[in-house]
Amino acid sequence: MKRALSGLRAWTLQRLTAIFMLVFSVFLLLRFTFERPHSFREWHAWVASPLMLLSAALFFVALTLHIWVGLRDVIMDYVHSLALRICLFTLLGIEVTAVVLWAFWILFGTQG
Repeated sequence: MKRALSGLRAWTLQRLTAIFMLVFSVFLLLRFTFERPHSFREWHAWVASPLMLLSAALFFVALTLHIWVGLRDVIMDYVHSLALRICLFTLLGIEVTAVVLWAFWILFGTQG
């Protein structure tokens, strides 16, 4: 049985998501250091721009994948009871799905 996200694929996915999150975080740090918005309207207009919305959404997807792969590996390595492992995977899946949906609701629900 071949796993979809095991071994090199999981390692590569986690590294790629980490690189994207690092680049995005450095971009935000530089943006707010050298060209910070002076009002809520400026900040909202910047965040509501299509490129920024897409980048932020990709950040949260990358964060979710990064969390899933990392915690999945920890659970697989240290939880030996199959029933407990399935329970933890279910709770983790619900949690990461809720976080990304919440982030999308914040990003795309504030348009207007």
